[in-house]
Amino acid sequence: MAKIPFQIEIIGFVAAILTTASFVPQVYKIWKTKSAQGVSLSMFLIFFTGVSLWFFYGVLLGSFAMIIANTITGILALMIVYFKFKYK
Repeated sequence: MAKIPFQIEIIGFVAAILTTASFVPQVYKIWKTKSAQGVSLSMFLIFFTGVSLWFFYGVLLGSFAMIIANTITGILALMIVYFKFKYK
């Protein structure tokens, strides 16, 4: 496992914050309106699978930014899937 230079990891953290934060408004909107009608279940299940693979890739690379970002993004995606079933 190669050590990722600090400067490169900072870029990863900024990207992680931005991409992960982009899910927060969707989760909030679904929670507030109690409706997930316009959300595609298949898209979020496929997305969650991809995020899980990115998480494991981050583990293999030893990238803390990838691990944290994909953990949080995976949780947010699962929340949307949960709301999709709850507010059906």
